[in-house]
Amino acid sequence: MNCRVCGSELPDGAMFCGECGSSVTATRVRRPAVVDPRPSDTTIIAPLPRPAVAGPKPTVRSIPIPQPPFEPENADDAQDAVSTPEQPEAEQLPVQTAAEERPVQTAASPRSAATVAFTLTVSTGERIAVVGTGLLGRRPIAQPGETPEQLVSVADTGRSVSKTHLEFGIDAGEFWICDRYSANGTVIVPVDGEPRVCEPGRRYRVPRGARVEIGDQHIDVS
Repeated sequence: MNCRVCGSELPDGAMFCGECGSSVTATRVRRPAVVDPRPSDTTIIAPLPRPAVAGPKPTVRSIPIPQPPFEPENADDAQDAVSTPEQPEAEQLPVQTAAEERPVQTAASPRSAATVAFTLTVSTGERIAVVGTGLLGRRPIAQPGETPEQLVSVADTGRSVSKTHLEFGIDAGEFWICDRYSANGTVIVPVDGEPRVCEPGRRYRVPRGARVEIGDQHIDVS
């Protein structure tokens, strides 16, 4: 039996493809919503909020009011008009609305929230600067409806790394990964702590300095 998405050969009784992570009974992967029953787990469940986009400020122009010419009613007024030196015209200042008098605070964009840079150093020699969400594997393939910002290919000649091994991204300044039903699994090894096997389909935060093992290869997060 072969996978309907990538064509890889599947063992008997397999539910998911070890190469691309697709279901063997459907041509399109639908990712169900996950409810986390364990509050102490570091898994990210809620989707990221969309930022509010502030519209452009209205352009305010000052319109000068035309003044009628001076017409003296008698000779004394005419004499005063001649003898009185002409005063310079006052400078017209632009009118400020209430919205312009107060600074407008806008919500941060997803890219500004990810300004805390993370670098992934793969044991096969690849070095990647994380700029958003992405897929990592020997030959990562996005599923229909997915729009990853990065596709990272790992040159694993031993084929211990799946074609689409894991998904990664940044949320609230923290780096996270999600195993995509890989054949050899994903393990997080913190600097001080016990290794943790990642459950496929769940997101896990990875601190700086930790190592992520993928098959016979590994990734250092810095």
